[in-house]
Amino acid sequence: MSQAKVDRYKEEKANRKKIMKKQKMKSAIAAACGTVVCVAVVGWIGYSAYGYFRTQDEKSPQTQTEVNMDALSEYMTALPTSDSTAE
Repeated sequence: MSQAKVDRYKEEKANRKKIMKKQKMKSAIAAACGTVVCVAVVGWIGYSAYGYFRTQDEKSPQTQTEVNMDALSEYMTALPTSDSTAE
């Protein structure tokens, strides 16, 4: 090993804590920035979709659905009632 390599190794070993701290800080900042970008993209997609579907709802006429409950009403009235008295 040359003397230059030995000196470089000793310097890296002496500054290892600082180097690790810088690397951790960079990775934390990268993760935070990535999270902010992802949240912004998801928010933008949601806002765009909301606006798109809202305009689609305004274009289409409002429809009402009617439910015929006659058969259910007749069935319920045809059921025998149980008496609470036991014989």
